Amino acid sequence: MNRRTKTVVLCCALLLLTAGTVGPAAIATDGPQQREAAALTGTAKLYRSAGDDITFSFDAHLAAKDTADPTRATGTFEWSHYLNGEGAWAKAEVDCLVTGGKVAVVSGVITSSDLPGAEGRRVGITVHDVGRHDRLGYSWASTGSPVETKELPKCVGSAPFEKVKKGTGDFTVVPWRPDF
Repeated sequence: MNRRTKTVVLCCALLLLTAGTVGPAAIATDGPQQREAAALTGTAKLYRSAGDDITFSFDAHLAAKDTADPTRATGTFEWSHYLNGEGAWAKAEVDCLVTGGKVAVVSGVITSSDLPGAEGRRVGITVHDVGRHDRLGYSWASTGSPVETKELPKCVGSAPFEKVKKGTGDFTVVPWRPDF
């Protein structure tokens, strides 16, 4: 065999060996890959003309197997609000996630916070994912504090009236598609 033929044979042998290691057994799946049923992720600061430092972060997911029950959502979300060195932060455990198109409503119970009386309260947040101009609303908009919100049901938020501060982040909503 000449050098060129040896090279072709060697390449074919390598391809066959490689195909054997990544063949059907190695790439077999349990059917088509399913995307999660819904999600809300991302971090951004809100715009406030007074200079408030307000940040919201989400990592909320509804697994494909739980499509029929948005109260099976998992994850966390957190926020902080400071102005002139004063304010508070809180973190919540997700207990419901409903999305429709580019809008998500997530609720959860506050698990840790430096705001007195906040732990154990349910809060809800609504996000409108419109690219770099996302909007957000929260259940305590009319009361001024999550502590003042009494017995909020799961998956309840307010209209997304707040604007995300330009260049600070972006939220991503995966639309829910329940089988109705």
